[in-house]
Amino acid sequence: MSEERQTKQRERQGTVVSDKMDKTIVIEVTSAKPHARYKKIVRTTSRLKAHDEQNSAHVGDTVLVRECRPLSKDKFWRLVEIVERAK
Repeated sequence: MSEERQTKQRERQGTVVSDKMDKTIVIEVTSAKPHARYKKIVRTTSRLKAHDEQNSAHVGDTVLVRECRPLSKDKFWRLVEIVERAK
């Protein structure tokens, strides 16, 4: 059993809503799923703080973030790539 055990890191794609902090961006992730009983589509949004080392992401950009070790009190995500720039 010399195989390395790899942990599955979660990835999320969302839109940058704030880039005012140094090396930190706030992204908003939207998900839609049907209600368990009534089957109506329920949309939920969550806001995540992500580490952006080069301060390259700006408001409106669509970005991909990956879960990592805790970097601060509420920053547990790291910027992987900028999928689409804001127009």
